[in-house]
Amino acid sequence: MTQLPAIFTENTRLLMGAERFERYLQSFEEDAPVSIRLNPRKMADGRWLMEDVEPVPWCRDGYYLKQRPNFTMDPLFHAGCYYVQEAASMFLDEVLRQIFRENTLNALDLCAAPGGKSTLLRAALPTDCVLYSNEPVRQRASILLENVEKWGYPNHIVTNAYPRDYRKAKMKFDLILCDVPCSGEGMFRKDEATIREWSPQNVEKCWQLQRDIVSDAWGCLNDGGILIYSTCTFNTKENEENIRWLLSEFDDAEVLPIDTKPEWHITGSLLEGFHEPVYRFIPGISRGEGLFLCVIRKANVECGMRNEKWSPSRLLNEECGMRNGRIRRLINEELRIQHSNIAAKRESFNTPHSTLHIEVSYAEAMKFLRGEALILPPDTPRGIVEVCFMGHPLGCVKNIGSRANNLYPKPWRIKTTHIPTDYEAILRHT
Repeated sequence: MTQLPAIFTENTRLLMGAERFERYLQSFEEDAPVSIRLNPRKMADGRWLMEDVEPVPWCRDGYYLKQRPNFTMDPLFHAGCYYVQEAASMFLDEVLRQIFRENTLNALDLCAAPGGKSTLLRAALPTDCVLYSNEPVRQRASILLENVEKWGYPNHIVTNAYPRDYRKAKMKFDLILCDVPCSGEGMFRKDEATIREWSPQNVEKCWQLQRDIVSDAWGCLNDGGILIYSTCTFNTKENEENIRWLLSEFDDAEVLPIDTKPEWHITGSLLEGFHEPVYRFIPGISRGEGLFLCVIRKANVECGMRNEKWSPSRLLNEECGMRNGRIRRLINEELRIQHSNIAAKRESFNTPHSTLHIEVSYAEAMKFLRGEALILPPDTPRGIVEVCFMGHPLGCVKNIGSRANNLYPKPWRIKTTHIPTDYEAILRHT
């Protein structure tokens, strides 16, 4: 049995109640669910992964797997055909289905790394909606950038800025996701490192930081816009008490309800006297890890009006130019754009454009992902060639005749020297 901090155990038992807490503890004796979310632009279904996949009921493209494949050894994972994502966090898809408005022109994921919820947002929102995905920590922003590039959607921008930078830039959004940094209590079963990092002091630090982030986000929200607040923790300081603070701080804030099904086993508010609709996923009760989510609207009698002057999509159209297929910013330098894919028509892995494609075997695909040079068929034209596995682009090589030099970004390359020979086998074994 995993040893949990005594003060966490005491506080959480009181919060959840004895019966619910015991079910939570029992979840540590079970294997955590394995789930993926398919990329609807690249994969129609999950049958290629393994037999008997089971849909995640609150996500259109989510699937539970019977066992955990070796994702690192699957070229289709690296091609962005699917994202390995914890099932509870996919509840965002159900939320978007219920709150979506046709006039949503722009959205912001303010704390986006590593990219699970951002790629879900990008797949769920209209193609012409501009999505900004931001991560303040530069190293984590690089991971976010990789996942966004591989997901391959147009109108998706990655930035490396602080929430206050967006507010200073006077940018306005119709939808803002604040999946805020938290104490991580909901991830204890999945990641034991979060147990070692937990402390009451960190809880105190987190709820104060979360309020700062929400304050900046609220200033960036259009009238009638939606803010989605979420954490992966249990305590009320970072959850219900922050929502209560938000409602008292901003007179134009109102909580919106989301319809759920009883068989999903979602828990509501655990704070005595707080009756606003909030949604908790608790391991052992709901099928996933820990999640808290609340949807807040910036109410206004003229909610159909938005500040078009500062709309990000309008700024991009009017004040930014294109150079070499990439965005050239003329404003808002402080946002430190890492990636801009505005109205792109092809999937790109930050490699030169190529009209030549070549299908490779599993062994050759793994060599490519390790950064090795490839030997292409003698009749392959020289120049930039896009390498594909099962019809899906992995990246590019530069064919010089005797060999094809690898152009796959070095930070993305697989480090292992072991290459399985049977592709089907790696999908069915850890």
